[in-house]
Amino acid sequence: MSAEEYPAPPAVVGRGAVFVEHRLKTPQVSESAYIAPTAVLAGDVTVGPHSRVLFGAVITAEGGPVQIGSNCVIMENAVIRGVPGQETRLGDHVLVGPHAHLAGCVIEGGSRIATGAVVFNGARIETGAEVEFNAVVYVNTVVPSGVAVPMGWFAGGQPAELVAPGDWDRIRAIMGPLDYPGTVFGVGASAAGSQMSGIARRYARGLALHHQDHILPDQRHVPTPEHPQP
Repeated sequence: MSAEEYPAPPAVVGRGAVFVEHRLKTPQVSESAYIAPTAVLAGDVTVGPHSRVLFGAVITAEGGPVQIGSNCVIMENAVIRGVPGQETRLGDHVLVGPHAHLAGCVIEGGSRIATGAVVFNGARIETGAEVEFNAVVYVNTVVPSGVAVPMGWFAGGQPAELVAPGDWDRIRAIMGPLDYPGTVFGVGASAAGSQMSGIARRYARGLALHHQDHILPDQRHVPTPEHPQP
């Protein structure tokens, strides 16, 4: 009995995880990465070498790709969402805590996004900056290198102004020019409330593309080969 007659089965990555073909794109995962059972990767998602996506985490490319660098850890029940028109990218050495939510943002690298933190569309966390537990980084905000957004605080602006959670007047003043309705929904601020039913219908139409999804069996979780550093 020879190896040629009984070849070894092909390597797979993310055995037991949910890999979804969405918008004709399938997740691309490096061979040294770990994707836990019950994690979900949907569509144009790339996970780099030695990164870990833990139980219940969801990384979904909803009209825009998601790139995860090397040595990243995406912890339990975190959500990372790629969106149209904004880059969604994690550089190397990023830790995303449980229940954190990132959409359409860039985490340059060497950062910790702590449990329950939210980083909104168009935001950028520069190298080495951190976002503490339950903090919010608002749309189109830049958190400079070396800055830590404190626990539960609001960060908004370019560069980010850090505001304590009880200072609602200052938070509202910062929010307005950053244009949440235009950035996230593509509508003017004055129209966002009155057009919410239309916005919801548009989202629902876009998400209807999931009707055409295919869940890939484990044998199609083929890892991406890694090349040694020069």
